Amino acid sequence: MPEYEKAMRPEDITRLFVERSNAGDAAGVAALYEEDAVMAHPPGELTVGREAIRALWEKVLAHAPRFAPEPPLPTLVSGDIALTSTPPRDGAGARAQVVRRQSDGSWLRLLDQPEFTPPTR
Repeated sequence: MPEYEKAMRPEDITRLFVERSNAGDAAGVAALYEEDAVMAHPPGELTVGREAIRALWEKVLAHAPRFAPEPPLPTLVSGDIALTSTPPRDGAGARAQVVRRQSDGSWLRLLDQPEFTPPTR
């Protein structure tokens, strides 16, 4: 596996995700996740494990989507766990991730909810 830049702050993961996705690097995107991470995608399904996440992103990135950086909301940190989130530029709901500090001080995604839709009333 290539050596990738590590997220040394929880907020770095979003920037690295955009850079790697826009480069078409599914393995690089998957490297942002813990080995047993869980991603709530595609909508209504769960993708479990770094290898499954890599395979999912290979399919997504085959269509060459372009991702724009989204400014992060304030990060909530408790010890080695943090909650990161961004409001999508299109105003459709929110994105949230639980990340965990690794033994080398870097951060990886543990749980990823890439799309929340606003509740209907």
